[in-house]
Amino acid sequence: MQLEVGAIVEGKVTGITNFGAFVELPDGKTGMVHISEVSNSYVKEISDHLSENQMVRVKILKISPDGKISLSIKKCMENQQPQSDPQDQSRSQAPRKNYPRKDMGWQGIKKAPEGGSFEEMLARFKQASEDKMSDLKRSVDIRKSSRRGQYR
Repeated sequence: MQLEVGAIVEGKVTGITNFGAFVELPDGKTGMVHISEVSNSYVKEISDHLSENQMVRVKILKISPDGKISLSIKKCMENQQPQSDPQDQSRSQAPRKNYPRKDMGWQGIKKAPEGGSFEEMLARFKQASEDKMSDLKRSVDIRKSSRRGQYR
């Protein structure tokens, strides 16, 4: 059997390491499934998901010139109908609220800058910066004057 990228084959897990699992393919060659390609969920310990001598379906992701074969169990699962938790579906289908991000403060959601030449964008930036600085100075002056009034 000729191995090619994109093919889905069955193989036997021959070894498990902390970074992945080695799988013996039908033609006697061995490929590796990286820990990130074992499952759609986070994998802390591969032994929680795979065991030696277990038969698994894998998708061939890459065959390097030196003969190393990269495999994925996760990509093989994508072809099948996912069996998801009904709670996950309700969360994903719920409408998202468009709240301003916390780091934007009172300004809310910022609009994307309008196009134009570099000079035009720089001029808009300078103007916005000057406006913000004048607002900041004004608020500092107001605070100072209110403090002076309290202590006299």
